[in-house]
Amino acid sequence: MRMPIDFMYITNNPEVALIAEKSGVSRIWIDLETLGKEERQKNMNTVKSHHTVRDVAVVSNVLTSSETLVRVNPWNEGSVDEIEAVISAGADRIMLPMWKTVSEVGRFMETVNGRVHTTLLLETKEAVEILDEVLKNPLLDEIHIGLNDLHLSYGLTFMFELLSNGTVENLCKRIKARGIPYGFGGIARMGEGAVPAERIMMEHYRLGSTRAILSRSFCNAEEIRDIKTIETVFSENMTRLREYERTLAFKTDEEYAENRQAVQNSVSEIVSMMNKRNAL
Repeated sequence: MRMPIDFMYITNNPEVALIAEKSGVSRIWIDLETLGKEERQKNMNTVKSHHTVRDVAVVSNVLTSSETLVRVNPWNEGSVDEIEAVISAGADRIMLPMWKTVSEVGRFMETVNGRVHTTLLLETKEAVEILDEVLKNPLLDEIHIGLNDLHLSYGLTFMFELLSNGTVENLCKRIKARGIPYGFGGIARMGEGAVPAERIMMEHYRLGSTRAILSRSFCNAEEIRDIKTIETVFSENMTRLREYERTLAFKTDEEYAENRQAVQNSVSEIVSMMNKRNAL
Protein backbone atom coordinates (compact mmCIF):
# COMPACT_ATOMS: atom_id res chain seq x y z
CA MET A 1 0.00 0.00 0.00
CA ARG A 2 1.51 3.30 -1.09
CA MET A 3 1.61 6.33 1.18
CA PRO A 4 -0.88 9.18 0.60
CA ILE A 5 0.24 12.02 -1.66
CA ASP A 6 2.09 14.87 0.05
CA PHE A 7 0.14 18.04 -0.73
CA MET A 8 1.60 21.55 -0.86
CA TYR A 9 -0.30 24.80 -0.38
CA ILE A 10 0.92 28.33 -1.12
CA THR A 11 0.24 30.92 1.60
CA ASN A 12 2.13 33.41 3.75
CA ASN A 13 -0.80 33.81 6.14
CA PRO A 14 0.03 32.00 9.41
CA GLU A 15 -3.66 31.43 10.25
CA VAL A 16 -4.30 29.84 6.87
CA ALA A 17 -1.07 27.85 7.18
CA LEU A 18 -2.29 26.36 10.45
CA ILE A 19 -5.64 25.45 8.88
CA ALA A 20 -3.83 23.69 6.04
CA GLU A 21 -1.57 21.86 8.48
CA LYS A 22 -4.54 20.76 10.58
CA SER A 23 -6.23 19.47 7.41
CA GLY A 24 -3.25 17.28 6.56
CA VAL A 25 -1.21 19.43 4.14
CA SER A 26 2.42 18.30 4.34
CA ARG A 27 4.07 21.49 3.11
CA ILE A 28 3.29 25.17 3.42
CA TRP A 29 4.83 26.98 0.48
CA ILE A 30 6.39 30.44 0.77
CA ASP A 31 7.05 31.78 -2.73
CA LEU A 32 9.94 34.20 -3.14
CA GLU A 33 10.35 33.73 -6.89
CA THR A 34 10.04 36.97 -8.83
CA LEU A 35 12.92 37.06 -11.34
CA GLY A 36 11.57 36.61 -14.86
CA LYS A 37 8.21 35.29 -13.71
CA GLU A 38 6.08 38.26 -14.74
CA GLU A 39 7.56 38.25 -18.24
CA ARG A 40 7.12 34.48 -18.68
CA GLN A 41 3.55 34.39 -17.44
CA LYS A 42 2.23 37.76 -18.62
CA ASN A 43 -1.47 37.78 -19.52
CA MET A 44 -1.91 34.44 -17.72
CA ASN A 45 -4.19 33.96 -14.72
CA THR A 46 -1.48 32.40 -12.58
CA VAL A 47 -0.50 32.83 -8.94
CA LYS A 48 2.12 35.58 -8.57
CA SER A 49 2.93 35.82 -4.89
CA HIS A 50 4.55 38.72 -3.09
CA HIS A 51 6.06 36.83 -0.19
CA THR A 52 9.14 37.86 1.78
CA VAL A 53 11.88 36.23 3.85
CA ARG A 54 10.08 37.54 6.94
CA ASP A 55 7.08 35.39 5.94
CA VAL A 56 9.34 32.34 6.14
CA ALA A 57 10.09 33.09 9.77
CA VAL A 58 6.48 33.89 10.66
CA VAL A 59 5.04 30.74 9.09
CA SER A 60 7.80 28.37 10.22
CA ASN A 61 7.33 29.56 13.81
CA VAL A 62 3.66 28.50 13.92
CA LEU A 63 3.92 25.12 12.20
CA THR A 64 4.43 21.99 14.26
CA SER A 65 4.18 19.11 11.77
CA SER A 66 4.18 20.52 8.24
CA GLU A 67 7.32 21.61 6.41
CA THR A 68 7.99 25.20 5.45
CA LEU A 69 8.87 24.98 1.76
CA VAL A 70 10.48 28.05 0.21
CA ARG A 71 10.79 28.58 -3.53
CA VAL A 72 13.73 30.91 -4.11
CA ASN A 73 14.60 32.69 -7.34
CA PRO A 74 16.28 30.97 -10.29
CA TRP A 75 20.04 30.67 -9.78
CA ASN A 76 21.67 34.12 -10.00
CA GLU A 77 24.47 36.14 -8.46
CA GLY A 78 22.42 36.73 -5.33
CA SER A 79 21.39 33.10 -4.79
CA VAL A 80 23.92 32.27 -2.07
CA ASP A 81 22.77 35.19 0.08
CA GLU A 82 19.09 34.37 -0.56
CA ILE A 83 19.56 30.72 0.41
CA GLU A 84 21.44 31.68 3.58
CA ALA A 85 18.64 34.10 4.49
CA VAL A 86 15.82 31.57 4.09
CA ILE A 87 17.70 28.87 6.00
CA SER A 88 18.29 31.34 8.84
CA ALA A 89 14.59 32.26 8.74
CA GLY A 90 13.55 28.66 9.35
CA ALA A 91 12.98 27.01 5.96
CA ASP A 92 12.72 23.22 6.11
CA ARG A 93 12.98 22.76 2.34
CA ILE A 94 14.22 24.97 -0.50
CA MET A 95 12.95 24.71 -4.08
CA LEU A 96 15.07 25.81 -7.03
CA PRO A 97 13.02 26.88 -10.09
CA MET A 98 13.93 27.39 -13.75
CA TRP A 99 17.30 25.57 -13.68
CA LYS A 100 18.81 24.88 -17.07
CA THR A 101 22.32 23.55 -16.45
CA VAL A 102 24.02 20.84 -14.41
CA SER A 103 26.24 23.56 -12.97
CA GLU A 104 23.29 25.53 -11.57
CA VAL A 105 21.97 22.44 -9.82
CA GLY A 106 25.42 21.60 -8.48
CA ARG A 107 25.99 25.07 -7.05
CA PHE A 108 22.54 25.05 -5.49
CA MET A 109 23.15 21.69 -3.82
CA GLU A 110 26.60 22.73 -2.63
CA THR A 111 25.24 25.98 -1.16
CA VAL A 112 22.45 24.22 0.75
CA ASN A 113 24.98 21.53 1.74
CA GLY A 114 22.41 19.21 3.31
CA ARG A 115 21.31 21.73 5.94
CA VAL A 116 17.69 21.52 4.77
CA HIS A 117 15.83 19.39 2.24
CA THR A 118 15.81 20.39 -1.42
CA THR A 119 13.41 20.17 -4.36
CA LEU A 120 14.30 20.78 -7.99
CA LEU A 121 11.43 22.32 -9.92
CA LEU A 122 11.77 20.94 -13.46
CA GLU A 123 10.12 23.48 -15.75
CA THR A 124 12.35 24.12 -18.75
CA LYS A 125 13.05 22.08 -21.87
CA GLU A 126 16.76 22.52 -21.15
CA ALA A 127 16.22 20.78 -17.79
CA VAL A 128 14.48 17.90 -19.56
CA GLU A 129 17.51 17.47 -21.83
CA ILE A 130 20.01 17.27 -18.95
CA LEU A 131 17.78 15.40 -16.49
CA ASP A 132 19.70 12.12 -16.62
CA GLU A 133 22.94 13.91 -15.71
CA VAL A 134 21.24 15.86 -12.91
CA LEU A 135 19.79 12.64 -11.47
CA LYS A 136 23.33 11.44 -10.77
CA ASN A 137 23.78 14.13 -8.11
CA PRO A 138 23.99 12.24 -4.77
CA LEU A 139 22.55 15.19 -2.85
CA LEU A 140 19.28 15.23 -4.80
CA ASP A 141 16.19 14.84 -2.58
CA GLU A 142 13.28 15.08 -5.03
CA ILE A 143 12.00 16.60 -8.26
CA HIS A 144 8.72 18.34 -9.00
CA ILE A 145 7.62 18.75 -12.63
CA GLY A 146 6.18 22.23 -13.09
CA LEU A 147 3.60 21.96 -15.84
CA ASN A 148 2.87 25.65 -16.23
CA ASP A 149 6.30 26.98 -17.17
CA LEU A 150 7.33 23.73 -18.84
CA HIS A 151 4.46 23.89 -21.31
CA LEU A 152 5.40 27.50 -22.06
CA SER A 153 9.01 26.42 -22.59
CA TYR A 154 7.81 23.98 -25.26
CA GLY A 155 5.45 26.52 -26.83
CA LEU A 156 2.36 24.44 -26.05
CA THR A 157 -1.16 25.80 -25.63
CA PHE A 158 -2.31 24.08 -22.43
CA MET A 159 -0.25 22.77 -19.52
CA PHE A 160 -1.94 19.35 -19.44
CA GLU A 161 -0.74 18.68 -22.98
CA LEU A 162 2.43 17.52 -21.22
CA LEU A 163 0.34 14.88 -19.47
CA SER A 164 -1.55 13.75 -22.57
CA ASN A 165 1.43 13.69 -24.96
CA GLY A 166 3.57 11.43 -22.79
CA THR A 167 6.13 14.01 -21.66
CA VAL A 168 5.25 13.68 -17.97
CA GLU A 169 5.17 9.90 -18.19
CA ASN A 170 8.62 9.83 -19.77
CA LEU A 171 10.03 12.13 -17.09
CA CYS A 172 8.44 10.11 -14.29
CA LYS A 173 9.96 6.88 -15.63
CA ARG A 174 13.42 8.43 -15.78
CA ILE A 175 13.21 9.83 -12.26
CA LYS A 176 11.68 6.65 -10.83
CA ALA A 177 14.51 4.57 -12.31
CA ARG A 178 16.93 6.50 -10.09
CA GLY A 179 14.81 5.98 -6.96
CA ILE A 180 14.11 9.72 -6.52
CA PRO A 181 10.68 10.84 -5.22
CA TYR A 182 8.74 13.04 -7.65
CA GLY A 183 5.48 14.79 -8.32
CA PHE A 184 3.93 17.06 -10.91
CA GLY A 185 1.50 19.94 -11.31
CA GLY A 186 -1.40 20.63 -9.04
CA ILE A 187 -4.85 19.46 -7.99
CA ALA A 188 -8.10 21.43 -8.03
CA ARG A 189 -10.96 20.63 -5.68
CA MET A 190 -12.87 17.45 -6.46
CA GLY A 191 -15.39 17.94 -9.26
CA GLU A 192 -13.60 20.97 -10.66
CA GLY A 193 -10.72 21.84 -12.95
CA ALA A 194 -10.39 22.22 -16.73
CA VAL A 195 -9.57 18.52 -16.68
CA PRO A 196 -11.54 17.12 -13.70
CA ALA A 197 -9.45 16.78 -10.55
CA GLU A 198 -10.48 13.13 -10.21
CA ARG A 199 -8.88 12.29 -13.55
CA ILE A 200 -5.68 14.14 -12.66
CA MET A 201 -5.50 12.30 -9.33
CA MET A 202 -5.74 8.97 -11.15
CA GLU A 203 -2.83 10.02 -13.37
CA HIS A 204 -0.78 10.85 -10.28
CA TYR A 205 -1.34 7.33 -9.01
CA ARG A 206 -0.77 5.67 -12.38
CA LEU A 207 2.54 7.48 -12.81
CA GLY A 208 3.76 6.97 -9.26
CA SER A 209 3.66 10.64 -8.31
CA THR A 210 3.77 11.27 -4.56
CA ARG A 211 3.67 15.08 -4.46
CA ALA A 212 1.16 17.65 -5.75
CA ILE A 213 0.29 21.30 -5.28
CA LEU A 214 -3.19 22.26 -4.14
CA SER A 215 -4.27 24.82 -6.72
CA ARG A 216 -5.70 28.24 -6.00
CA SER A 217 -9.21 26.96 -6.77
CA PHE A 218 -8.90 24.37 -4.03
CA CYS A 219 -9.31 27.11 -1.45
CA ASN A 220 -8.73 30.68 -2.56
CA ALA A 221 -7.83 32.27 0.75
CA GLU A 222 -7.26 35.64 -0.92
CA GLU A 223 -10.90 35.83 -1.99
CA ILE A 224 -12.43 34.24 1.13
CA ARG A 225 -11.72 36.74 3.86
CA ASP A 226 -13.48 35.06 6.78
CA ILE A 227 -11.06 32.70 8.53
CA LYS A 228 -13.84 30.38 9.74
CA THR A 229 -15.12 30.02 6.19
CA ILE A 230 -11.59 29.24 4.99
CA GLU A 231 -11.33 26.55 7.66
CA THR A 232 -14.64 24.99 6.59
CA VAL A 233 -13.83 25.09 2.87
CA PHE A 234 -10.36 23.68 3.38
CA SER A 235 -11.48 20.91 5.70
CA GLU A 236 -14.35 19.83 3.44
CA ASN A 237 -12.20 19.83 0.31
CA MET A 238 -9.36 17.89 1.95
CA THR A 239 -11.82 15.32 3.29
CA ARG A 240 -13.31 14.78 -0.18
CA LEU A 241 -9.85 14.60 -1.73
CA ARG A 242 -8.53 12.03 0.74
CA GLU A 243 -11.71 9.95 0.48
CA TYR A 244 -11.33 9.81 -3.29
CA GLU A 245 -7.62 9.10 -3.00
CA ARG A 246 -8.33 6.01 -0.89
CA THR A 247 -10.42 4.53 -3.70
CA LEU A 248 -7.51 4.65 -6.15
CA ALA A 249 -5.78 1.65 -4.62
CA PHE A 250 -8.69 -0.49 -5.82
CA LYS A 251 -8.79 0.73 -9.43
CA THR A 252 -7.93 -1.83 -12.11
CA ASP A 253 -5.34 -1.45 -14.86
CA GLU A 254 -8.21 -1.17 -17.31
CA GLU A 255 -9.72 1.72 -15.35
CA TYR A 256 -6.39 3.53 -15.30
CA ALA A 257 -6.03 3.01 -19.06
CA GLU A 258 -9.55 4.31 -19.66
CA ASN A 259 -8.82 7.35 -17.50
CA ARG A 260 -5.62 8.09 -19.41
CA GLN A 261 -7.59 8.03 -22.66
CA ALA A 262 -10.25 10.29 -21.16
CA VAL A 263 -7.54 12.77 -20.11
CA GLN A 264 -6.14 12.76 -23.65
CA ASN A 265 -9.61 13.38 -25.09
CA SER A 266 -10.32 16.23 -22.67
CA VAL A 267 -6.98 17.89 -23.34
CA SER A 268 -7.48 17.62 -27.10
CA GLU A 269 -10.89 19.30 -26.85
CA ILE A 270 -9.58 22.06 -24.59
CA VAL A 271 -6.58 22.78 -26.84
CA SER A 272 -8.84 22.94 -29.89
CA MET A 273 -11.15 25.37 -28.15
CA MET A 274 -8.25 27.54 -26.92
CA ASN A 275 -6.68 27.66 -30.38
CA LYS A 276 -9.96 28.72 -31.96
CA ARG A 277 -10.38 31.43 -29.33
CA ASN A 278 -6.81 32.68 -29.85
CA ALA A 279 -7.37 32.83 -33.60
CA LEU A 280 -10.27 35.27 -33.25
